[in-house]
Amino acid sequence: MLESDLIQSTSSWPFVEIRKLLKDRKDIISKKNKIIFQTGYGPSGLPHIGTFGEVSRTSMMINALNHIKEIKSELITFSDDMDGLRKVPDNIPNDKILHDNIGKPLTDIPDPFKKYKSFGEYNNKMLVEFLKKFKFDFIFKSSTENYKKGIFNDSIKRVLEKYDDIMNIILPTLRSERRKTYSPFLPICSDTGKVLEIPVIEMDKKNNSVVFDNNGKKIKVDILNGKCKLQWKVDWAMRWFTFDVDFEMYGKDLTESAILSSKICEAMGKQPPNGFAYEFFLDEKGEKISKSKGNGITIEQWLRYASPESLSLYMYQNPKRAKKLYPDVVPKAVDEYLSLIEKYDKQKSHEQLLNPVWHVHRGSPPKEKIVMPFSMLLNIVGSSNAKTKDILWKFIKKFHKEIDPKNHKILDELTDYAINYFIDEVEPKKKFKKPNKNEKKALENLIAVLKKVPQNTPAEEIQTKIYTAGKENGYSDSLRDWFKLIYEVCFGEENGPRMGFFISFFGVKETIDLMEKKLRM
Repeated sequence: MLESDLIQSTSSWPFVEIRKLLKDRKDIISKKNKIIFQTGYGPSGLPHIGTFGEVSRTSMMINALNHIKEIKSELITFSDDMDGLRKVPDNIPNDKILHDNIGKPLTDIPDPFKKYKSFGEYNNKMLVEFLKKFKFDFIFKSSTENYKKGIFNDSIKRVLEKYDDIMNIILPTLRSERRKTYSPFLPICSDTGKVLEIPVIEMDKKNNSVVFDNNGKKIKVDILNGKCKLQWKVDWAMRWFTFDVDFEMYGKDLTESAILSSKICEAMGKQPPNGFAYEFFLDEKGEKISKSKGNGITIEQWLRYASPESLSLYMYQNPKRAKKLYPDVVPKAVDEYLSLIEKYDKQKSHEQLLNPVWHVHRGSPPKEKIVMPFSMLLNIVGSSNAKTKDILWKFIKKFHKEIDPKNHKILDELTDYAINYFIDEVEPKKKFKKPNKNEKKALENLIAVLKKVPQNTPAEEIQTKIYTAGKENGYSDSLRDWFKLIYEVCFGEENGPRMGFFISFFGVKETIDLMEKKLRM
């Protein structure tokens, strides 16, 4: 447990939200002696990075709670797998199966991947698998299972009992045409298997049944045991009511829905949970990442290019600010993670709580000297043409034999990630500059300078010599252009590493050979 003064004073957002939760729900939590957190997942598409974000951020709050108070907690990850399929995702094979089953519950649609009983079950399995990769502690719950096993029955009866109150909450928010047909109950059609959105004609509260108007035909439906589900805003409130949820975060686009669901939960007889609206993740075009579009970057891509911890860091930072999330952001995210790891041990206790790696590593960040940024490692991969980890390590150790994979586990992991990222994202986009006459002459003069530099020269001295060469070759007023020229000719990119540091690792002779080779091209 952390010191009380530290806990109460830190502005780290997980602690801020937990302090608020313990204050707002003091009496409720005291009676239960347990805190229930929930995250939601709509399995109409493959699990995506936004889904991970909810679980990751909520887990950070639970970690903060464990340092504040000794109390049981539980994280429910709930799948809305009984929802009717409204739209076929863009990134699914054999999509004819989905087109043929539009409107049916996701767990009643055959699996287009042909691995599980249904499309919903396939997506649920993918969700659970990737959350387990990150070692999250959670309880998975399926909407279909809870409806069909009768776990929701008492709450559904409560919705029927409070029907008028709930309608008075929902109807004012709807357009006049929708008001005529709206019903909180959605029967599953016995003929087509589809989730129907049809108006209620009459209710039999004693027998828990509802009569609906299905295009002029009256149908009587038992609303229990999965024969009927609830409209999602009512469904959301019903889940809070059933599971005694104390906290749930959600996307900013669901803020109005959360307000309505909170009112419905109150109408049913319980205080709604504390909420937290986070901002969207955007793709490179500034469009919201969508599981049905499959845009942005996938979990699988990120884990091919970088560590789970770097992704958790990205989730921690500024959850109420929209952030772009696509492959180009990975190197910067990794470098920021490395920088924060390096700072941690030098910080005071209150500063460590504000350092995101405290939350990423649940209070125990790794202790390792950071050798080089990920961005520089990418340049070494490209310049050495290393396609395997072993070859890359030979280059790293060539002039720095003291660096060993066993004592530098983070760097060792980064070598694999750097090779993958370079092959997929960097190499295809490289555009090497062909220097003009004056530029070529300037670079040849730099090569002449480097030929006089011993390999054991400190990185900062090499950097100074490169600066001086730039000034002496017409770049005294624009050293940024000087380095840009070096990067574009040597690496095929506008930005690059600190050259002195790069040369100290890659080798003076090797850098000269690289530059001469590029000038001959």
